[in-house]
Amino acid sequence: VVAHVVVSGAGFVEDLDESFKENRKDDIWLVDFYAPWCGHCKKLEPVWNEVGIEMRNMGSPVKVGKMDATSFSSIASEFGVRGYPTIKLLKGDLAYNYRGPRTKDDIVEFANRVAGPLIRPLPSQHMFEHVQKRHRVLFVYVGGESPLKEKYIEVASELIVYTYFFSASEDVVPEYVTLPELPAVMVFKDGTYFVYDEYEDGDLSSWINRERFQGYLNVDGFTLYELGDTGKLVAIAVIDDKNSSVEHTRLKSIIQEVARDYRDHFHRDFQFGHMDGNDYINSLLMDDLTIPTIVVLNTSNQQYFLPDRDIESTEDMVQFINNILDGTAEAQGGDGLLQRIKRIIYDAKSTIVSVFKSSPLLGCFLFGLPLGVISIMCYGICTADTDGEVFEHEGAKKESGDRELTDEGSEEEQEEEKNGKYTELSDGDLKQKDIMEKKKD
Repeated sequence: VVAHVVVSGAGFVEDLDESFKENRKDDIWLVDFYAPWCGHCKKLEPVWNEVGIEMRNMGSPVKVGKMDATSFSSIASEFGVRGYPTIKLLKGDLAYNYRGPRTKDDIVEFANRVAGPLIRPLPSQHMFEHVQKRHRVLFVYVGGESPLKEKYIEVASELIVYTYFFSASEDVVPEYVTLPELPAVMVFKDGTYFVYDEYEDGDLSSWINRERFQGYLNVDGFTLYELGDTGKLVAIAVIDDKNSSVEHTRLKSIIQEVARDYRDHFHRDFQFGHMDGNDYINSLLMDDLTIPTIVVLNTSNQQYFLPDRDIESTEDMVQFINNILDGTAEAQGGDGLLQRIKRIIYDAKSTIVSVFKSSPLLGCFLFGLPLGVISIMCYGICTADTDGEVFEHEGAKKESGDRELTDEGSEEEQEEEKNGKYTELSDGDLKQKDIMEKKKD
């Protein structure tokens, strides 16, 4: 059955070649750029087949395809493919990158959102209520033509990959909404709404980028990476979701209460959530955190803050946040030189440990073979030096012995030298005698 589903799904996904560049312009394409040797690409393949089936069954105008980026590297390069797998939605001259979780539902939602209208009109209150129930976060422009609407459209063209953008007239907006002036941009989330204020919130694009997340999230590694673009500090309760003890439940509840009750105080600077397990946090902080605990991360410079005492209540958490804001809380980590060196060592150590844990034989081959070769080379060098020293020592000794023999000479040479000395002395005595006789004369 599984084999049948995979084969059927593959039938809804087209294999693309060099002709795709010219033939794609009249259609909207969702394309997976892959490499045959890539493990992540192989893991995505069955999910991609499911995406093909889902898009076909729902009658979507989006066509689903895949391209071997190693065989058609020039085309992949033109679309800005830098890694594998890369998912892009190609719509006219525009190419939208998908950076969400690689699940069927998330990919399908991305395709439908980006392929549809940039700004979706809400013609009635009934439609407004329906959209609110369907989307946890949505942005709405209210009013007629204006410079703010032009800016809204510009931002939507950039951030449509993350969220939905709508427009509505004033009479369609729910009655509980109060607008200080028109035109206006609002975000609906967390059971309420917030109105964009240019003077307090700054640039519209930055505000929408910050507000595209719910106030409280179930944070994973991918979400934490995305939150880095908001510029906010991330306050996380690190817990074990499977552990229903009072301590784990209490810390999660404290973070949720602060996110809800102190939203107006902290929403510009903080994002709140919880994370299941401490493995990712440990690798991020290069430390072993005991769970349950609370940590505040600054993803822009890799700093983090840990409370100096137990967080027992909402008031304790609020005080901890205020200490961070006024600079009295001690920041740890960072992206300085020493931290970068520590990161390199930590990553290398983690890689080696993970390789040995997953496959001891592979670890021995990868790390044992180079060490063995280096050991043999070192042994050879040391052995060669030792032999050279012995040879040099013996040669010196031999040369010294030859010099001794040469200096001493044979017995005959020594005898001749001795006679020569005597002869020299006798001649000297004779000369001295002749001088004395001449003096006498």
